[in-house]
Amino acid sequence: MPKLWNETIEEHRRAVRDATLDTTAALVAKHGLRGVTMSQIAQETGIGRATLYKYYPDVESILIAWHERLIEEHLSRLTEVRDRGDLTASERLAAVLEMYALILHEHRGSELAALLHHGPHFDHAQQHLHRLLANMVADGAAQGELRNDVGPDELAAYCLHATSAATTLTSTAAVKRLIDVTLGGHRGK
Repeated sequence: MPKLWNETIEEHRRAVRDATLDTTAALVAKHGLRGVTMSQIAQETGIGRATLYKYYPDVESILIAWHERLIEEHLSRLTEVRDRGDLTASERLAAVLEMYALILHEHRGSELAALLHHGPHFDHAQQHLHRLLANMVADGAAQGELRNDVGPDELAAYCLHATSAATTLTSTAAVKRLIDVTLGGHRGK
């Protein structure tokens, strides 16, 4: 097949996938996790059920694909913050942790989060985030801005666990206080 034809087909497939993911997430938000069927998704997206089944075997697999896309978007946002050149190492860590905590806070307590926050796609994202934080901590320690008496992997794990408390907080002000307390543990003895 010509290159243009392949690109057009792939663009169409991507559009079908995106429409399916977005529609399913909207239906789950409206009707709840158990209130969505493949028939509803096909009808709302305007594609045939047979076509939908070629892409996804069930609603759960659509939700996992939606979650994978969302995680990639979140990791991309966190990486953009990390890569800002106008911040010191400790300021970058603070900005990344605050953004991560706000993301957690935004998605707290949902039935959907409980379903999706496990499995290989989630484990991979957690490992990626752990490495991102460990590298930032190591950079801050090398520059003398953060403590160097505790290993970067331990401090990254500390950050992840402490920041997970954002899912229980009721305000963004509380989330920001949590990050201040978490960062206090990185400033040394």
